[in-house]
Amino acid sequence: MSNLNLKENPNLQDFQRYVVDLKKERGFEKETISEIFMLLSEEIGEMAKAARKSSGMKVDENSNIPDLGLETADVFIYLLAVCNYFDIDLEKAFRDKEEINKKRVWK
Repeated sequence: MSNLNLKENPNLQDFQRYVVDLKKERGFEKETISEIFMLLSEEIGEMAKAARKSSGMKVDENSNIPDLGLETADVFIYLLAVCNYFDIDLEKAFRDKEEINKKRVWK
């Protein structure tokens, strides 16, 4: 049984702190960055498979088709784990990158 509790209406920093706590609680705090990236890649593949099915593309009816929402959440968790590993404030990085993108010319 987990003692974790994500507050109501969390912000991005709350999610990042939650991932730190969940990794500790579940015994994953010593994962290397290589392990985290492999897990992130695996979850991206599962998300893609679920998206294929959701978009009506053909999939093997005998294969396990994951839930798109749940797989997207897994990708988010591992993305936050990467950010936490490198001490990246994802909200700040997002805002900084968007300021750069706003100045670009998109054709």
